[in-house]
Amino acid sequence: MKEILVLHGPNLNLVGKREPQFYGSMSLEEINRRLITEGEKLGLAVRCYQSNSEGVLIDALQAAQEWAAGVIFNPGGYTHTSVALRDTIAAIQIPVIEVHLSNVYAREEFRHRSLISAVCMGKIVGFGWKSYWVALNAFARHFQEQETR
Repeated sequence: MKEILVLHGPNLNLVGKREPQFYGSMSLEEINRRLITEGEKLGLAVRCYQSNSEGVLIDALQAAQEWAAGVIFNPGGYTHTSVALRDTIAAIQIPVIEVHLSNVYAREEFRHRSLISAVCMGKIVGFGWKSYWVALNAFARHFQEQETR
């Protein structure tokens, strides 16, 4: 069974309480539960992790090389500021899909620029918790297509 890391960045531990008009009312724990359940249906083992620390996120990405087939990553506010996260994604040998709960392009101008998009397999924004769900299903399809080649 292929394993997927779902990595949540800063302030995502506050999802469900923080600005529900952008991030929804579902807690991070519930999002994680749903992703683990969906992963099981797709034949993927999902591990979820959240940190507010840039260095801890870098460590998690580097460690994922040893066990994960892919990463679904919501870097939160680091999306727009972290060259270090961008360099880590470029350096690891596994695909990363960038996700965001809100439609970053319908928000403040500074949120329109992602430093990490160019080194990711893809980007999904604006579907609330289902942004992660779409990414998980995209990985499942990607792995199926790889196996049939």
